[in-house]
Amino acid sequence: MMDNTIKIQASQILEADHIRALRDAAGRAVDVEVVEETGSTNADLMARLSQLHRPVLRVALHQTAGRGRAGRTWYSVAGGMLTFSLAWRMPQTAHQLMGLPLAVGVAIAEVLNALGVVVKLKWPNDVLKEGKKLAGILIETANAKDGGTWVVAGIGLNLQVPDELETAIGRAVAEAPWLAQMDRNQLMAKLLNALAATFEQFGQGGFAPFLPRWNALHAYAQQPVVILDHGSIIHRGIALGVDTTGCLLLQTDQGQVPVLAGDVSLRPADDSLHV
Repeated sequence: MMDNTIKIQASQILEADHIRALRDAAGRAVDVEVVEETGSTNADLMARLSQLHRPVLRVALHQTAGRGRAGRTWYSVAGGMLTFSLAWRMPQTAHQLMGLPLAVGVAIAEVLNALGVVVKLKWPNDVLKEGKKLAGILIETANAKDGGTWVVAGIGLNLQVPDELETAIGRAVAEAPWLAQMDRNQLMAKLLNALAATFEQFGQGGFAPFLPRWNALHAYAQQPVVILDHGSIIHRGIALGVDTTGCLLLQTDQGQVPVLAGDVSLRPADDSLHV
C-alpha cells in the first residue's frame, strides 16, 4: 500500500491569517481560505460561484480528488504539494479567455524563476522543470449572472514527491526541494499576488500583454513536436510560439497552423509514443 504521508514541518503549515498579512495591493482584492482536506478546491469554488461577491483563494493541505485537464486525476500527497484554486470574475466572455491558462502559467513561472527554481512553460498549461512537469493548471468557467465570466483557476505545484507517488502517476515528475523548505505562507502569498495582478491585467487587456512573456518561457520553441488528440497524432511540425489568442503556432509541411488548446496535448516529436 502506498504511504501518502509526509511529515509536516513547521515551515509547511499554511494559515489563512498569515497569507492575508503577506498580500500586496493586488492580492488584497482576494479573500483567503485554508482547509486541511477537501476533494477538489476547484470543485468547492465552482459549487459556490453564485454566492461569491469577490475573488476567493482556497488552499487545501491535501486534496483527495484533484483533477487535471481532460478529466485526468491529479495525484497529491499531504505536505508534498501546494494545491489551491482562485475564483475571479472576469469582464470577458468565456470565448475571450482562451489565453488565460497561458497567462496564469506565466505568473507562476515568473514567481518560481525569481525564487531560483528554473522553469519553462509547456503549451498550453504545464510548468516544467528540467523537462518534467512541476506544476499543472486547470481553468474552469461559468457565466456570471450579472455579465462576464467566473473563472476558477486550479493549480497543483509539486514540492516533494515520494517515489511511491511517482510510481502511481506512471511517469517521472519534477519536484522543488528548495521550495519545500520555504515557508509555505510566503510562497502562497507570492503566488497569490502574482495571480491577482495577472487576472486584473488580463481583464483589462486580454492575452496580448502576456504573449512575449510566454514565448520567452516556451520550453519547446523551434523544436519538432506532435499534437495529440486522445492519443492520436493530428499535427506534426515545429513549435513557433503562440499568438494573441493563446493558440500554438505550428510550422507544418502544409504551412503555418494555429492549434487550439481544447483537450489536445503537445509532445516532443521523439517522445510521441509516450502519451
